[in-house]
Amino acid sequence: MKLVRFGDAGAEKPGMIDADGTIRDLSAHIADINGAALSKKSLAALAAIDPSTLPAIDSSVRMGACVADIGKFMCIGLNYSDHAAETGADIPEHPILFMKATSAVMGPNDTVMLPRASKDGDWEVELGVVIGEPCKYATIDNALDYVAGYFVANDVSERAFQTKLTGQWTKGKSCDTFGPIGPWLVTADDVADPQKLDMYLDLNGERMQTGNTATMIFTVAQIIEHLSQMMTLQPGDVISTGTPPGVGMGMKPPRYLTEGDVMELGIEGLGHQRQPVGRDA
Repeated sequence: MKLVRFGDAGAEKPGMIDADGTIRDLSAHIADINGAALSKKSLAALAAIDPSTLPAIDSSVRMGACVADIGKFMCIGLNYSDHAAETGADIPEHPILFMKATSAVMGPNDTVMLPRASKDGDWEVELGVVIGEPCKYATIDNALDYVAGYFVANDVSERAFQTKLTGQWTKGKSCDTFGPIGPWLVTADDVADPQKLDMYLDLNGERMQTGNTATMIFTVAQIIEHLSQMMTLQPGDVISTGTPPGVGMGMKPPRYLTEGDVMELGIEGLGHQRQPVGRDA
């Protein structure tokens, strides 16, 4: 099942994609696609709805972030061995965790706005995961039982803010608009194996990133197991699981985002994003 949020920013409505690719309005059944709607019981009820009974929505409608009311936006750094190599970093012993401010979240095709002082904006296509059930002390064997679904994420980054300002990576990851997610939330039952998904990112039509989730250092299950030993993962929490090689920082010389650029990215079965790049006035 593919769940979507559509409409004007700040006033999105919940929907689903039917077999013909038409957006269907779920407003009569759930308030939003948030933690309350992502439990196994709730998703089973949504799956039982005949999409043809729901109002159809014009395909030109804006797509919003595919998850609403995110509690924690957790990100895993250096989770692909070839990406770690291109940045000159060692392979981590445990998943590297940093947080992205939820104020960075936006729709999959909205404009990424570089901050006034930004010179080192960068791109990162990533597999996103959303939690559907309260999760604490998960094991490798049951970790995926807590996953409601998967989505495309672009972990947009400002490398100077990330690496040259005193503090941790969060500063370079949390700028407004630096968290596009969507277009769809594909429920876990429709993703046969999250560790076998092709992914890509193009900049101005040129292929920058090509990868597959099979080359993750830590799998989705390992990440959930690790995080849940230290904190309860709540319904609606999201995890961005790392990026394959091809980021601007790893190029020689480095290549960074400028106003007028266009990023296009996607993951097998999870849809496609397109973000033009602007700059704050």
